[in-house]
Amino acid sequence: MNDLIKKTIFSLVLLFLIISGCTGRKSDSTNIQETPAASTMDNLALTPPMGWNSWNPFGMNVSEKVIRETADAMVSSGLMDAGFTYIVIDDYWQGTRDTTTGILSCNPDRFPSGIKTLADYVHSKGLKFGIYSDAGTMTCGDNPGSYGYEENDAKMFAGWGIDYLKYDYCYCPDYGSENNDYKMAIGRYRTMGDALKATHRPIIYSICEWGPRSPWLWGKEVGGHLWRISYDVGDKWDEPRNEHSQIGILTAIDAMTDLERFAGPGGWNDPDMLVIGLKNEGFIKGGGCSDEEYRTQMSMWCMFSAPLILGCDVRNMTETTKSILLNKDIISIDQDSLGKQAFRVLRLDGMEAWKKPLSGNRIAMAFLNRNSRAGFISVTLEQLELDPNVDYEAYDVWKHETVKQPEGGMAVTLKPHECYVFILTE
Repeated sequence: MNDLIKKTIFSLVLLFLIISGCTGRKSDSTNIQETPAASTMDNLALTPPMGWNSWNPFGMNVSEKVIRETADAMVSSGLMDAGFTYIVIDDYWQGTRDTTTGILSCNPDRFPSGIKTLADYVHSKGLKFGIYSDAGTMTCGDNPGSYGYEENDAKMFAGWGIDYLKYDYCYCPDYGSENNDYKMAIGRYRTMGDALKATHRPIIYSICEWGPRSPWLWGKEVGGHLWRISYDVGDKWDEPRNEHSQIGILTAIDAMTDLERFAGPGGWNDPDMLVIGLKNEGFIKGGGCSDEEYRTQMSMWCMFSAPLILGCDVRNMTETTKSILLNKDIISIDQDSLGKQAFRVLRLDGMEAWKKPLSGNRIAMAFLNRNSRAGFISVTLEQLELDPNVDYEAYDVWKHETVKQPEGGMAVTLKPHECYVFILTE
């Protein structure tokens, strides 16, 4: 078959699948969305993206039914109103890729109505819709990757109404090499980034390279809006950095240290998803963190201006989980328009203090107890790199009240693995 015939077949099939949403349902054709002008893509992710991802709770059991019910729950629980707007299908949505046309279909058993119809449903709820692919020949779950088909897949995603792409790095032939690692990764991510831009649809581009090739140095350059700085975070407090298993919350916190200069509006360091509320009951198993440790993850992720991507089954949240995720005071720190990532100003006997400049000449200050025992910390304003001549008002974002602090300093008693966060105003 000559190239002209192949291109013609591809174009016709691609148009049909975009309209049908991968199953050939003509009823979807009336809902094709127009692609916005390219200028709208310049204003993406001015604050860290907030949403939900299917991987931790469902993994290979993700389905159309799960996504529809999750969209309903995001609205009814108040999560959407709190700012969690993206619903992202991770791996295992794929079917097969046609060897002649190169067209990638969705799994007809899990997604019988097609991705386009599902995207329309999510959009009808006022939410945005995301999907997953890989820069390699296959995804981490051994499904078809996008390598060599970036332009095809980007057009398909845009036609389906995709608003967010998580792009993984499994099955890349350069993995583990010394000389070409950086160049190959940058090239592969740039190819998909360019393909997404060419669609003129505003699609958040999430670079999931896991950190070995320092994506914070080049992520924004290749079109990324967020980039993973380390390996997957599991439902556990402390687990060393290890590419073959999940790391703990504390390890991810350490991985974010000293990266603050690379984050800001339009491009964010990503320490992976929130495991809050997972309780060791999802597809991804771990040790099962305590509610105190979950609260600490929420606190530090917001201090870091990290993307807030939920990883629990939001259809069945406990009241405690809801209270952590729906705390608008802590969310406001994450979503602050200044877009600064916190930096550590003090570390003493397992007790830490982190500082984050906020808009309106305010400051967020977090105190973290890394230890497995309770601790007390009392420090001067100078130690916290604060002006000693200012009488700061300290607002506790978890107690939702202004609390009295020692003159010329701050003091707090912390439970094991606990984190206190204050907003300081002059």
